[in-house]
Amino acid sequence: MVDVGRARRLSKRIGTVVATAIEFEIKDPPLAFVTVTDTKVTGDLHDATVYYTVRGATLQDEPDYEGAAAALERARGILRSKVGAATGVRFTPTLSFVLDKVPETSAHMEALLARARAADADLARIREGATPAGEADPYRVTAVQGDEASDAEDAGDPRPN
Repeated sequence: MVDVGRARRLSKRIGTVVATAIEFEIKDPPLAFVTVTDTKVTGDLHDATVYYTVRGATLQDEPDYEGAAAALERARGILRSKVGAATGVRFTPTLSFVLDKVPETSAHMEALLARARAADADLARIREGATPAGEADPYRVTAVQGDEASDAEDAGDPRPN
């Protein structure tokens, strides 16, 4: 039976242990720019997936994704030992590391939204002095004297047309 609450707590604990170990205990230079973003544990608590992002050394630098992935593979055994010691579960979950694409996806979405806002601003600028080609309200219906009489006759007839 899967205990969702226990899996969630274990997942959170694994993420904390791995992030702390990467930051303070493992001295591998490519791991200096790795941030743990999320952790998922399977229902049987045997496998854990750790999602991470990598930032550049400066804002202009491109992140070293391959170096970070290789460093995490080298540190997998040490990290699993630390997770086992910190969690105290009977079976220490195997760790797999997945690059989190959320920051890149959100940056792409922000760029798309900026383009849409610019297109809306251009359209609003074009509309400022525009006038309708026909009447201002083409759907406005003015009541004609003959139509009011036929409406009064229809109101008295209980049968549908």
